[in-house]
Amino acid sequence: MSAPCEPRATAPASAAPPLPPTPPVPSTPAPAARRPALDWRIRFAGLSLIWGFSFLLIKVGTEGYAPFQVTFGRLLAGTAVLVAAMAMRRERLPRGARTWGHLTVAALLLNALPFSLFSYAELTIPSTLAGICNATSPLWGMALSVVALSEDRPTHRRVAGLGLGFLGVLTVLGAWQGFSGLDLPGTGMALLASFCYPVGWIYVRRTLAGTGSSTLALTGSQLCLATVQLAVVTPLFTSAPTSFPLLPTLSVLALGALGTGLAVLLQYGLVQEVGPTTAQMVTYFIPVIATAAGVALLGEQLSWNTPVGALVVLVGAALTQSRPRRAAALARASASESTPAPEGGRPAAPARAPEGSRPATPTSARESAPVPTPTSESASAPASAPASAPAPASASASARPLTSRPIEPPDADTARLSRN
Repeated sequence: MSAPCEPRATAPASAAPPLPPTPPVPSTPAPAARRPALDWRIRFAGLSLIWGFSFLLIKVGTEGYAPFQVTFGRLLAGTAVLVAAMAMRRERLPRGARTWGHLTVAALLLNALPFSLFSYAELTIPSTLAGICNATSPLWGMALSVVALSEDRPTHRRVAGLGLGFLGVLTVLGAWQGFSGLDLPGTGMALLASFCYPVGWIYVRRTLAGTGSSTLALTGSQLCLATVQLAVVTPLFTSAPTSFPLLPTLSVLALGALGTGLAVLLQYGLVQEVGPTTAQMVTYFIPVIATAAGVALLGEQLSWNTPVGALVVLVGAALTQSRPRRAAALARASASESTPAPEGGRPAAPARAPEGSRPATPTSARESAPVPTPTSESASAPASAPASAPAPASASASARPLTSRPIEPPDADTARLSRN
């Protein structure tokens, strides 16, 4: 007897034939980023010259106009440049009354007040001394960040730089001579102006991070508010000018259009291209250029203690901005950890996901999602870097243009899950 034949499996009559595989659609490559027409080194040199000559332009401007008028003209011209740039890039204004309230305070601390103080100071002190006083901003920033920013801990090197920098200030002022021949009110106003910048940077860092607006929009809005503030204050302390002398008028227009408008755009581009660390190095060239311009073009006298003290100030400022490499590496390593390590060694591997299921997003990737933080400046914060004071690194978190922290790459185990 033969074995029964097994029935042959047949497809049901209603079953549709399998569809042919869809050919992959070729992906269109992303357009390459447009490179600036000028090399960043040329723009860096131009920014240094613009900000270095700002003190000379202030000095010339105060020869024909009152200090508040110089500041108002400067802000008006700078605002016009930034508004034109915002219109060309179709930038939207910041939203929310709270944001505009914080921008109003930032405009006072970073623009209206320090610009006015420098203008009043240069009525009685040379532009060279004003430029050197401006270089103390990193020192004030380091001292304030230790008090106001809990995550910014001092190191022995930075504390030594702070002490060395203020020793340089005393050398510039000729403390051993009893400050003879020095206009103390004017020097005090210049030092107070440089102190305003780190205060403003810290304020911006605490209040304007994560607003959703671009750096250009925040900076342009800030300058608009500063212009309005000077438009209200100037008539209360000065009368309308009866004449418009050519050289002071050109100096004020150049101070605003170049030193407050174009310089902010240059710094913004440098930070995007080479990073805030390189862009902020312009700080060390400003007092050198300001001193050379004052001596060569205005015939200002220069004693030996001024350049020596300025050099000491710059060395101290550089030390206050230095950070140990090991601490930075540890901070990056701790940010990339997705799971805590068990006692005795290697971090525990994440649980393997069931076949066919989508792996969960690692904790580190969620925690390191882009979070905007205000920068330098500068200016350019929105914290536009003021025309006379680029942002020191000690307060650079408050003055850098709003940037995002990069997402850390997942570890090897998580990458293996993604491939599965």
